[in-house]
Parts: sequence; C-alpha cells; structure tokens
Amino acid sequence: MITNTTTASLQADLQHKINNKTKPPGSLGLLEDIALQVGLIQETTSPMIAQPYMVIFAGDHGIAKTGLVNPYPQAVTAQMVLNFLNGGAAINVFCRQHHITLQVVDAGVNFDLIPASTQLRVKDGDIFINAKMEYGTGNYLEGPAMSEAAALAAIEKGKAIVKTIADRGTNCIGFGEMGIGNTSSASLIMSAVTGISVAECVGRGTGANNEQLQTKINTLEQVYVFHRLQQLSDQPIRLLATVGGFEIAMMTGAYLQAAAQKMVIVVDGFIATAALLLAKQLNPSILSYCIFAHTSGEHGHEKMLQHLQASTLLHLGLRLGEGTGAALAIPLIQSAVNFLQEMASFESAGVSNKE
Repeated sequence: MITNTTTASLQADLQHKINNKTKPPGSLGLLEDIALQVGLIQETTSPMIAQPYMVIFAGDHGIAKTGLVNPYPQAVTAQMVLNFLNGGAAINVFCRQHHITLQVVDAGVNFDLIPASTQLRVKDGDIFINAKMEYGTGNYLEGPAMSEAAALAAIEKGKAIVKTIADRGTNCIGFGEMGIGNTSSASLIMSAVTGISVAECVGRGTGANNEQLQTKINTLEQVYVFHRLQQLSDQPIRLLATVGGFEIAMMTGAYLQAAAQKMVIVVDGFIATAALLLAKQLNPSILSYCIFAHTSGEHGHEKMLQHLQASTLLHLGLRLGEGTGAALAIPLIQSAVNFLQEMASFESAGVSNKE
C-alpha cells in the first residue's frame, strides 16, 4: 500500500516531469492536472490509458408508469437499449470514434432484452450483459423502490461487472445510464445527501415543458416528505432502496470496484454523479480516482459538482446521459497521458529553460 510519504515523493517527481516539458509551466492547463492525477492513481511517473471502457447501466422506474415525472413513456428505456445494441445511439458513435469498448447492462429494464441481444457479440465478451434484478423498481410514491437486500445485491453485481473488465487489462472506465424517470431518482438522492431543496435539484429530464416540470417538482416533493428522506442523508443503502433505481445501484457498485482496482474513473453527468454521491458515502476516498467529464445542462448538476468540490473538463450543455460526456472526455485524458510520456523535455530537446 502506498504511504503518504511515498505519495508526496511521487507527486513531486510527477510535477517535476510535467514542468520540465518543453513548454511554459502550466501552459497545458487542466491537462497538466490530469496527467498528475492519473500518475498518482497508477502510482507511476509513466502512466498510460489501456483499453478504455464505457458501461451503460439500464433500468426502469416504477414511478415512470404514472406519467407524473416523465413526458416519454417507460417503453422508451427498452427501445433505447435496443438502439445501443444496434449501434445507433450517440454513445455508439463516440465510442466507435474514440476506440472505447462499450458494454450495455440490463440492470432492471421492464422488457425481455435477451432474444434481441443473442446475435450481438464483441471480442472478449458480449456487448450486452444480462444482470436484470427485476422488471423495474416499485413506485416510490406508494412504497420503497426496492428492498435493501436488492440494493446490496445490485451493488455487488455492479462490482462484479467492473472486476471482469479490469481483469481484461482496462485501467480507465466511464459509466452511463438509461432509464426513463431516472433524473427523478437522481434529484431525490441529490436533495437528501446535499440538503439542497428538491425544487433546486429537479430538472426537465427528457424534455418536460413548464407544466410538466412543475408537476414533477410537486410529485417529488411529496415523495421526499412521504419517505422522510432528510433522515436518510447519511444512510446510502436505505436511500438507494427507497428512491433509487437498479441502474443507479449497479453504477454505485461499479464506482466502488473501479476505485478498488485503482482505475481512472470518468464521471459523466447528472445521474452518474448522483450515484457517485452514494459511492462516496461508502468510500470517502473514491474522489481521488475520479475525473469529472462535463457540467451537464440538466438543472442541479452544477450544484452537485459544487457539493463535491469538483471541476469538469467540458462545458458543452450536454444532458443526454448514456455516458456521452465521459466518452468525449476520455480522449482528453489520453492526451494528458501522452504529453507526459512523449513530449520532449528541455534537456532532451536542447531547448533552454527559463532562468
């Protein structure tokens, strides 16, 4: 296990290597910070990004059947998962472009995806992973979304998926999600953990108009009071069981395992960051492994990032989910590692350094 003394020495060595490249100190901005962070994660002055992966966790939410929090029908979750499997979504485009391996996980979709997935194969495993807990969660307007046992089981499944990926040699991973209604779960988790009001956490999700947005806020405020969520602020498993989703639970486990494997974790948008709030409560040191891809256009994400004291690489107004922001950020992380590895030093290039 690396000690604090060793970390300080490694950080000094990495910073010296960064500063000695043929450039003014700090002139590569955030790329220099990333190079330093990746070196510390991998405990080396010669870090590398190997076989980056993107994992999309998909699950349905019982409350989505009511239509109170989502303008799109619940069936869109399964339809979009099939779109992922057929290679037609934005995340497919970006993963192909940047040579990122994509896997799609059925964490709890209200549809039998197995027949549609059997003909879709990729090297070293299926693009599709059947980890279905149930056909969606319960309606948390009426009771808890799932049992605590189910939440723990979903977390363990998320851990196992990442362990398998790490065993293939991957050291950089991002997580995406798909689930009609999951911005509502994320908003409730955010509100409970941060203490920020529900109204300030809730956004339009999949394109709600003003009237639909107000109905969504009113509904989630009712849920917050009904379940006394303020009392669950430091009880991540109970909070997850009460208002979470199976995809959020598996992503929480995936974060925990990725940190245990000392992987570079690329954090996507609003729902992905809500899952990270829970993972951080279970492992407070997890943030040292995280690089935050972007600030989402989804209302509330910037406040969540402020709560985590996190800065992001991109500000593109994205609010699609799917892991799209993370997929776009991975090439920047690769560039940071590459400059550290390949850029000449003042000495090797025969360039005069500042006096």
